[in-house]
Amino acid sequence: MRLLVLGGTEFVGRAVARAALGRGWEVTVFHRGRHQPPPGVRSLHGDRTAPDGLAALAAEAGSWDAVIDTWSAEPRAVLAAARLLRGRAARYVYVSSRSVYAWPWPVVGGAGEKGAVVEGAAADAGPTDYARDKRGGELAAVEAFGERRSLLVRAGLILGPHENVGRLPWWLSRIARGGPVLAPGPRELPVQYIDARDLAAWLLGAVEQSLSGPYDVIGPPGHSTMGELLDLCVQVTGADAELRWTDPEAILAAGIEPWTELPVWAPPGSELYACAHRTDVSRALATGLVCRPAAETVADTWRWLKEIGGRAPTRPDRTAPGVAPEVEARVLAGVEGVPDTTREEGSSGE
Repeated sequence: MRLLVLGGTEFVGRAVARAALGRGWEVTVFHRGRHQPPPGVRSLHGDRTAPDGLAALAAEAGSWDAVIDTWSAEPRAVLAAARLLRGRAARYVYVSSRSVYAWPWPVVGGAGEKGAVVEGAAADAGPTDYARDKRGGELAAVEAFGERRSLLVRAGLILGPHENVGRLPWWLSRIARGGPVLAPGPRELPVQYIDARDLAAWLLGAVEQSLSGPYDVIGPPGHSTMGELLDLCVQVTGADAELRWTDPEAILAAGIEPWTELPVWAPPGSELYACAHRTDVSRALATGLVCRPAAETVADTWRWLKEIGGRAPTRPDRTAPGVAPEVEARVLAGVEGVPDTTREEGSSGE
């Protein structure tokens, strides 16, 4: 198989390129040259937002079995690339987001991929907001390749090595510092996410199966829990950290923002929790989605974080995650957090 990855040097795109190389595919990545691509790929440079930014891609001879595009800014960049490639590639895979759904997003028992999407998006639009940009990217892929030759991958929360949003790296770094840690309860709260490498594997399988249309792609509901994830962070860092499980009411009363200031977490029973952690992924599972254990995701992310000096790269278009140390200290001092007495030596929290 011949694969073209638009991006291919950072988080999801990098995982896709490496997974394709692992399958023996011939991989070309088109990127701005700001990061080193994985060894073994053919590299083309260009800035999609600049005049003649696709020149290197236009000059490249040959064709591809599939294009995988991870772009998340102005839709018109997707449209320009897709129009350029529609006669040279068999299929266009656009890595979108569940953010394209109108709020509240579809949950288990709901409309699934047939749910209503945000209004006001356009394939030829400039930058707007994340949801409409991603929906516009979907429209661009379909406009150029048609519904049968385009695949729209509506991913949920993505974790794993090379994460450039900083959610799991923030928890690992915070727990590595040790001491009492504000752990948002309840510890048995189920969470839903996908390792970028599992997302990449599903994407390549989808190309092989010639899948088309929209797919919600994230791990199954309850793939892990807050307790398991934070226990694993304690284990892999070897830190002298004490998880203080704190009631959601106390966290919210302190003005702490779920999801951003305490990454991954949303208060149980909230609309945010249902949308983030109660996604029906039956179609993805039926087409080959397999998710690795949380222990592997956490351990590999910590190993990568140490390799790069302990500071994860972060995207400039995303809010930096994590609660301020003084806010965490104030909450821990003002509430009777529950010491983590349930975690035995070597336990994964399950």
